[in-house]
Amino acid sequence: MLWIKAFHIISVITWFAALFYLPRLFVYHSMSDDKTSIERFKVMERKLYRGIMMPSFILATALGAWMVVDGWAIYQSQYWLHAKLALIVPLIGYHFYCGHLLQVFKRDENTRSNVFYRWFNEFPVLILVAVVILVVVKPF
Repeated sequence: MLWIKAFHIISVITWFAALFYLPRLFVYHSMSDDKTSIERFKVMERKLYRGIMMPSFILATALGAWMVVDGWAIYQSQYWLHAKLALIVPLIGYHFYCGHLLQVFKRDENTRSNVFYRWFNEFPVLILVAVVILVVVKPF
């Protein structure tokens, strides 16, 4: 189970790296006005989402589910884990909303400013802080 946990942590780190970087690309993409830059951002965003973000998400979710199912007898009374899983739900929504935004940019239909994406980029930070505190401190 330690191998599963190690690979879960690695996949979570890569997933969060992509969750931080893709909205940052949206910031710069929304500020671009020349065709070359816009097309370059489309390629970068697509490759990041499909090549790193989605596989990392799938692996992190699968390995996390494996650990929960395997240790359910212990985890069912660990309420910190319930809180962590509750925080993961909006994070998954954020992940797929990033996929939606990817399509918006692909169709050149973005109407939001770089300021919106700068604030949007902060959401996973809040989830990360809360999840790390729950996992390490286990307050309940």
